[in-house]
Amino acid sequence: MGTARGVLRGPSGGKLHFGRSAKIFGFPDAQRLATWICVMSEAVVAATEQPAQPAPRPTLVFFYSRRSGSSRRVEGYLAQVLQRRSNHDTFILHRVECETHPDLAERFRVGELPTLLVIEQNRVQARLERPRGCAQITDTLAPWLK
Repeated sequence: MGTARGVLRGPSGGKLHFGRSAKIFGFPDAQRLATWICVMSEAVVAATEQPAQPAPRPTLVFFYSRRSGSSRRVEGYLAQVLQRRSNHDTFILHRVECETHPDLAERFRVGELPTLLVIEQNRVQARLERPRGCAQITDTLAPWLK
């Protein structure tokens, strides 16, 4: 019995020959080795052509009241925390005024104002009610900050 020889055309049109190497790599014949190489090379090309999807950014929801001095103060603290080490793009920031959107405050069970929520993968991952300063906000947001 003769040895089966597989021939595969490369991208430049050149021929690649597989003789005894099929047995070395554990394939029953050269044609199956050539098929496996074609499939794997197509998978590699497809994987490299598609850009990697960036991880979705978490959502930071800031519940506040326009009439509350502590809400204005916490907004300043939040801006300061996000400014440090350029964390402006870390979160998708939504400001929710509770007098205008009481339904959202009720849905997220906001009891006190101001309140910060971090939502990631459709779940509330962190909650901070009535923050007292930058340190509290930094500690709560630490897993996501740079």
